[in-house]
Amino acid sequence: MYHLLRQLLFTLPPELAHDAGLSAIKTGQTLGLTRFFMPQVPDYPVQLMGLTFPNPVGLAAGMDKNADCLDGLGNLGFGFIEVGTVTPKPQPGNERPRLFRIPEKQAIINRMGFNNKGVDHLVEQVARRKYSGIVGVNIGKNLTTAVEQANEDYLTCLRKVYLAADYIAVNISSPNTPGLRSLQFGDSLKQLLSCLKSEQQTLAKRYDCYRPLALKIAPDLTDEEIKLVADAVRDQGFDGIIATNTTIDKHLVSDSKHGQEAGGLSGAPLKEESNKVISALRAELGIDFPIIGVGGIMSAEDAVQKIKSGANVVQIYSGFIYQGPALIRDCVLAIKESLAERK
Repeated sequence: MYHLLRQLLFTLPPELAHDAGLSAIKTGQTLGLTRFFMPQVPDYPVQLMGLTFPNPVGLAAGMDKNADCLDGLGNLGFGFIEVGTVTPKPQPGNERPRLFRIPEKQAIINRMGFNNKGVDHLVEQVARRKYSGIVGVNIGKNLTTAVEQANEDYLTCLRKVYLAADYIAVNISSPNTPGLRSLQFGDSLKQLLSCLKSEQQTLAKRYDCYRPLALKIAPDLTDEEIKLVADAVRDQGFDGIIATNTTIDKHLVSDSKHGQEAGGLSGAPLKEESNKVISALRAELGIDFPIIGVGGIMSAEDAVQKIKSGANVVQIYSGFIYQGPALIRDCVLAIKESLAERK
């Protein structure tokens, strides 16, 4: 059935299709129709970052930037949903068009630019959710905030989302906000992680509850840069790492229409690079450090490969666009079977 729906949605401009798809999911949830059309996703709990994930397959940030469709997406069977990226103040994002499909490569390029309704709106939406799975909130900085003052934007978001979120993801790896990726390196990274960790500890004492912090990184890092990021995350006491965001390397789609559009590339071409980063992180961080794997999961086998590369749980985004909700169940079942074979 999703194949027919996708054909219809793909006749629309990508961003309009995105909005229409979310509206359909939300309407289906409101009318109670989702359970009649969606495959049942089995429970397969995973303990990670002190949290119990109902199953190891989540939705990556970017699909539901404002948490407006949280319950509808939750009804599809995701074990966890990451909403955002959210910024302190609302912002429109980059000029349209800013989202491009590359169907023959099962890929997407976006340069959305953190378009969102602001952190206060998102917190209201998350606070009223009925979805019982894990909710992560992905935080970023406003475009108009200088990189030198970025820490204050991240601190503002952290304080506001702290009680609403189950975990907080710190996004310093989007290629669509000028200067943002510079925060992944050197003293800028250490200072950002240090101030966020200090504030997390303050908030944990104030509210008597602990919300894990995870850092989301880019795939476009050298081996040395991966080591430095891993050292910083571990040294500053972060609770997890999310690998990876979209890539700026478009050589695998350079022969396609839209293949040279500015922005971040996601989907099948990202898979191998993401897996390499995850493997490198696992080697640096040891067997116990939580890693959320994302990037290029288009099939159940891709999800298994993420786990074998070193991820504890996985997130999908472009695969969900191209394959539909059945991918959630297929990935959960494949991961469950693969882990059972390894025991």
